[in-house]
Amino acid sequence: MDIAELTALLTPAGLSLLDQLEPIMNTADVARAVSRLRAAGHSPELTSAVVGQAHLRAKATVKFGEFAGRMLFTRAGLEQATRLPVAAHHASRLRTAGISHVADLGCGIGGDALAFAGAGLRVSAVDADEVTAAIAAYNLAAFADTVTVRHARAEAADLSGVDAVWLDPARRTAGHGDTRRVGPDDYSPPLEWVFRTAAAIPAGIKLGPGHDRDGLPADAETQWVGADGTVVELVVWSGALARPGVRRSALVLRGPDVHELTAEGDAPDAEVRALGAYLHEPDGAVIRARLVGEVARQLEGGMLDPRIAYITGDAAVTSPFVQSFRVRETMPANVKAVSAVLRAHGIGALEVKKRGMDLDPAAFRRRLTLRGDRSATLILTRIGDRHRAILADRVG
Repeated sequence: MDIAELTALLTPAGLSLLDQLEPIMNTADVARAVSRLRAAGHSPELTSAVVGQAHLRAKATVKFGEFAGRMLFTRAGLEQATRLPVAAHHASRLRTAGISHVADLGCGIGGDALAFAGAGLRVSAVDADEVTAAIAAYNLAAFADTVTVRHARAEAADLSGVDAVWLDPARRTAGHGDTRRVGPDDYSPPLEWVFRTAAAIPAGIKLGPGHDRDGLPADAETQWVGADGTVVELVVWSGALARPGVRRSALVLRGPDVHELTAEGDAPDAEVRALGAYLHEPDGAVIRARLVGEVARQLEGGMLDPRIAYITGDAAVTSPFVQSFRVRETMPANVKAVSAVLRAHGIGALEVKKRGMDLDPAAFRRRLTLRGDRSATLILTRIGDRHRAILADRVG
């Protein structure tokens, strides 16, 4: 979206037209909507803006739920926006630390600022891109008494009277549509400035979950966040926003349920042991935070292999930080051996998971013989120097 399209959209007639459109889910829906709006006499700029927004609103329900239907987006802004349930936890952290006024430096389309404002915080938001800042202002209009949005660079923001800052440096090239990822040396604002600011004022810094751990501040709390099985972010908390005695944490969201594991540092590895009656797959946030050893000890288990994040044990226990499976049988990880076992068990529905093996689970599954009315999970992994297949049932 460019300024001309945004100007056409941000009128009573443009917004009304957008609200009248049915959700646009695919390219066929886009083509039909464009043809209908152009035939009705609407300008190319308004047609492009309205159809594009209707498509983005449909995609945004994953992150913003029912709120997406009253928001505006850019494609790049939506890709980088924080999911609303995750943003709510950012806001809760600020409230718990006694923060009342936060500067959102690099606010994007306003996802985190919405959560901050909804939690009763004053928010001073800035974004370096003019179109994105305008969209953020629209999305935050309901909080006009407590939120300001400016088109400005993060480095130029006035932090007087602010208790904390929220920093989400752009990790992609500039633009509103197709963008590409850039390395840490090219983040905007620069990471050096981001970390220097966080050393001077309490801060939360949102980074990609795969960020180099050696490049993180040693005196901050680093928190990896998983949502419904996907690791979505790493947050560095500094100053009053970092909890005493906590340097590593894994926050795991599964639907409405929230669980957190904290530690003073990386957890020591658990001992390696033979495959037991149960196999546990840690959440990605736990793996990224290097807290697998702590979870293994909680489950009275050990590591299946020192290089692979599978926990095994004989105790009939589970945890919100893992997916648990009851082991049925093991076999060589080849199609012939696996198919024979599946036939013997009457398995017609099969979930395939893998770790430590270079193969495509979906392609492997297509080569198997599946007949019967029973279901199971097949876990393909490496144990020592052998590739093994583990037939198992989900627990819980």
